[in-house]
Order: sequence, then structure tokens, then C-alpha cells
Amino acid sequence: MDATEYNEAMVELLELRGVVEAAPDEVAAVLLDARPGGRSPLAATGSARPGQGDEFTVTKDGSVLTVTVDRAGRSLTQQGEWWYCAVTSVAADERGSLVVHRIFNVAQGNRWAIRFVSRGPLNAAPTTFARLLGGLGEELDCAAYPLN
Repeated sequence: MDATEYNEAMVELLELRGVVEAAPDEVAAVLLDARPGGRSPLAATGSARPGQGDEFTVTKDGSVLTVTVDRAGRSLTQQGEWWYCAVTSVAADERGSLVVHRIFNVAQGNRWAIRFVSRGPLNAAPTTFARLLGGLGEELDCAAYPLN
């Protein structure tokens, strides 16, 4: 599912790009294995509901996230409680795979409050994204690095 299907009024707040020097299907196989206990660096601990399928909820850092895996689109969407939506996707690149992580504001109201509540997640995103790339590179035994 493409992020724009969630909310046509969503606003992109941040985009981060990186390279994983492995084939896109290999990178996507790891990234999308995001259920608790999965190989993905994005996999949460605990349990997922429902127990199977490509759309489920998990609790991560105290927040409930709805996770949607789009295998055909090689993307994973994490929808937060009221304003947060992150989409991480994998595409072919001459160096292997381009991994793109985008954070959106999907709040229906109180958009003025986003500049305050988004500071923490936006400030942490580059470090978190670098860890994601590092985890993918480690799992696939290849180089991985941010571009921004």
C-alpha cells in the first residue's frame, strides 16, 4: 500500500535515503520480515495482532503502530497513533538497493501541534535510519550507508 493511500492531505516532513549493496529482493525480504522476532531491524518486540497477515499492530516505544507490509511494492508502512506515518521502501539502484524512509504528518486536525510533537521523532530519525541500514547490511553481509 502506498503511503498516499492513507491520507491525501498528508504532508511529508522528512525523507532519508541510503544504499544497501545487495539486490532489492534480498533487502526487501529482510526489511519486510517485520513481525516480532523477524529479521527486520524494524521488527518490534512483543506480540503482533492479528497473529498472521501483512497488516498488524504492535507496541513500540510505548506507542501502538499499525504495520502494513506491501511485498509487491517492497515497502513497509508504520502508522502511529494520531499524526505519525513512516514509509520505508526498497528500489533498485546501480549500487544494489536504494532504501528510502519518509515520515509524514497524517493528522486530521491540530496540524499546528505537529511542529512540537514531531521534534523528537524527526531529530532521532537520521540515527534510527543509520541503524536500520546497518542492521540490513549486517543481516545481508554487505555494505550499507546513508546518502543524506
